[in-house]
Amino acid sequence: MVQSIEFDLIICGSGLAGLRAAIEAAKKNSKIKIGIVSKVQVMRSHSVSAEGGTAAVLFEDEGDTIESHIYDTVKGSDFLADQDVAKRLCEEMPKEIRQLDHWGMPWSRREDGRVDQRNFGGYSFPRATYASDKVGFFEMQTLYDTCQKFENIEYLNEWFATSIVHDGNKFMGLTAIEISSGNFYQIKGKALIIATGGAGRIYSFSTYALSSTPDGLDMAYRAGMALKDMEFVQFHPTGILPSGILITEGARGEGGHLLNNKGERFMKKYAAEKMELAPRDIVSRAIMTEINEGNGFKHETGVDCMKLDLRHIGDEKIKEKLGGIREISIKFSGVDPADEVLDIRPVCHYMMGGIHTDIDGATELQGVWAAGEAACNSVHGSNRLGANSTSECIVWGKITGSLAVDYIEKNSHSDPWPNYLVTLEEKRIYDGIFRGNGDANPYEIAKQLTETMNDKAYVYRNEKNLVEGLKTIRQLKEQTWKHVDDSAKEYNTNFTNVMELDSMIRTAEIVLIGAINRKESRGAHARTDYPKRDDANFLHHTLAYYDPKEPIMKTHPVTITNYQPVERKY
Repeated sequence: MVQSIEFDLIICGSGLAGLRAAIEAAKKNSKIKIGIVSKVQVMRSHSVSAEGGTAAVLFEDEGDTIESHIYDTVKGSDFLADQDVAKRLCEEMPKEIRQLDHWGMPWSRREDGRVDQRNFGGYSFPRATYASDKVGFFEMQTLYDTCQKFENIEYLNEWFATSIVHDGNKFMGLTAIEISSGNFYQIKGKALIIATGGAGRIYSFSTYALSSTPDGLDMAYRAGMALKDMEFVQFHPTGILPSGILITEGARGEGGHLLNNKGERFMKKYAAEKMELAPRDIVSRAIMTEINEGNGFKHETGVDCMKLDLRHIGDEKIKEKLGGIREISIKFSGVDPADEVLDIRPVCHYMMGGIHTDIDGATELQGVWAAGEAACNSVHGSNRLGANSTSECIVWGKITGSLAVDYIEKNSHSDPWPNYLVTLEEKRIYDGIFRGNGDANPYEIAKQLTETMNDKAYVYRNEKNLVEGLKTIRQLKEQTWKHVDDSAKEYNTNFTNVMELDSMIRTAEIVLIGAINRKESRGAHARTDYPKRDDANFLHHTLAYYDPKEPIMKTHPVTITNYQPVERKY
């Protein structure tokens, strides 16, 4: 007998987007029952790792404008952003910065007491609002603290959602495993917000938490929703070696320099005006070009890298504004950035792609919204500007929370519950995975998958590597890795790891197919065999729909309002 619980609104994911959605929904209607389903304890969501800032226009009296933020976002996206969506982000965000301030967010301040902002890549004005270099942690604390004021928010901490239950047209609920007991549940609901974050753990060199696997994306995909623009993977220029942990763009915003083995600030060759504060795709390509031309350094692990120099910033300023990365550098690389240069290399950091939504975050399934990195409302196009991601989480957390309440209030939901779908899901995960048998080690398969993505779909890509990568992923898919050696019921991480791998394989396949099909270079997708952007043939979004054999690929138009595509120069 499957155990059953019920909520009005289910929010899957407990990061910035999920918590902001919960607050908005609870504020709007104190009677509805809200359940936040999270694979981890709420404050262990990967949002706590965001370091550098949250973008917003705060100082129009000093010359910044909303229009400038919109254009920077569209230009940064290499003109693949939906321009109406970029406009909404930029218009809504200043209010959200002030709202967070009222809720107790400890923003860093200027001497006159006003909220401070720092430079970030690709912006015409310093608009990364920050809290030292721990902005995500403090935003999460602020939102979690605010959630405690609402009695109608309930947390299902350490629950693994496995599928979306629907009638082919409308959302009805989820299936999930309570990790602590191992019990399988059906969670009935009237509306769902998916806020499960990105898929960055399909790469091994990654800034993401180990829990950041694409379970939420895959759950939507298997339920018939499209995944959009998955070929666009952001590589942050400064992943620390050997761990891959992020060194915030704020380090360059505060004046850090990138150096090659000749001691040159090499960015002058690639973005003379912006230098180290060019958009991330441009800086990452510049680093890899320098390495490929023999101008890099060899890290002790044998990996090629560049150097990030913060020494001239000074010990006092580093401790005040970059204390978190100083601690990370000392702990994980044995280097104090006030005294020595850091070894860095581009690292998988963000997915521009995600669940296909409209400007409101609504998906193709009635009653389901997506927000934050799990969603692709096309605000970032083919390349996200730093500090726009936490902004996106907060803005669409609020929007989707409000719209989900409107939907719940207008719909009675008296349709019969489709038990057969729950039975099918139980069979898929228990017969197909938990009680599966085979001799392939799932952890070895996961290692091969993530290393294949590193090798074949990194900063620079080409047809040969992408096709080889796809072939390898499909070979891995066919191996007998669907089995769980640990038979424990409670806290069976072996079981959850194999379910995560199941999602990773399908998602990696979509990334590679999208990258093979996009025969151009745009934003974070840089093809050495097609080095130019091709607006005539590829000014469109990519959609992937589920099919058991292989994804069905389609295209979707880009919304262009005020800005016609031009060549990007910085």
